[in-house]
Amino acid sequence: MKKIILTSLFIAIALTASAESKKVNQSKELNKMGTIHLTKTEFLAKVANFEKNPTEWKYLGDKPCIIDFYASWCGPCKTIAPILEDLAKEFEGEIYIYKVNTEEEQELAGAFGIRSIPSILFCPMVGAPQMSQGAMPKESFKQAIQEVLLKK
Repeated sequence: MKKIILTSLFIAIALTASAESKKVNQSKELNKMGTIHLTKTEFLAKVANFEKNPTEWKYLGDKPCIIDFYASWCGPCKTIAPILEDLAKEFEGEIYIYKVNTEEEQELAGAFGIRSIPSILFCPMVGAPQMSQGAMPKESFKQAIQEVLLKK
């Protein structure tokens, strides 16, 4: 009887340890962040509160960022989406890559005068942001990250 109880206890401990190990691995995968979708409320809190400071750009983030203003039906937007996902992982810990769906966040898109998509806003820690329009190859994004955001 003691053997059965001890065996059951051992199996329960092993299953619990296995489940905890899976949670840790899943947590590590979640930490490998890709792009981050923003609503207007999140934008105001994480990037810039243009409602409080309508005449002055004041970046609120703790790392430089790229903001992709896109629409789900846009072909060029779909083309750069996997590039931005790759770059988010490649530059993890150095920059954020945010996405703003212009169909869902029309007020936010209007505030930045988005008239064509994709429109990409590069926000360094210091200084004014820079806007780029249209799809770009991965190498152009990398160059902009290095020169505009990381100043390398």
